[in-house]
Amino acid sequence: MSKYLDMPLDRTDRRIIKATQGGLGLSLRPYDAVAMEVGVDTGEVIRRMKRMRDAGVIRRLGVVPNHYSLGYLANGMTVWDVPDDKITELGSRIGAFDFVSHCYHRPRHLPDWPFNLFCMVHGHDRSEAEHHAGEIAALLGEDNRGHKILFSTRILKKTGLRLVA
Repeated sequence: MSKYLDMPLDRTDRRIIKATQGGLGLSLRPYDAVAMEVGVDTGEVIRRMKRMRDAGVIRRLGVVPNHYSLGYLANGMTVWDVPDDKITELGSRIGAFDFVSHCYHRPRHLPDWPFNLFCMVHGHDRSEAEHHAGEIAALLGEDNRGHKILFSTRILKKTGLRLVA
């Protein structure tokens, strides 16, 4: 049995999940709107969501910006071949750039894929994104043993598991 099924969900829990699974509304007090929709007070929504997060029913809450609507039309996954023993340090330094939204370690698939550090960069156009990749390359210096930029060609809607019943 999955650990997620070990925690029973009542009708209110399910209504909270359904009210939030598509995202919270743009509001100064988004949990107030959820509470009104579900029919409980805001504190109860927050308590239940925390309990479900602690139990693993809700994995995370986070902001997912639409870079295209913000004017960032060139979004490129930069992939880097860096020394494995420096990946945590280098990833932390790269992740601090304001033009990087994701930075993580991935396994190499030799001999065809030597890259082990992936960083999503955002620019208003390709030349800006390429400039940002150059900034990363400069930061890496001799630790940059090769890289590529893989530009987005279409928008994929990112969604998690949906509760339907």
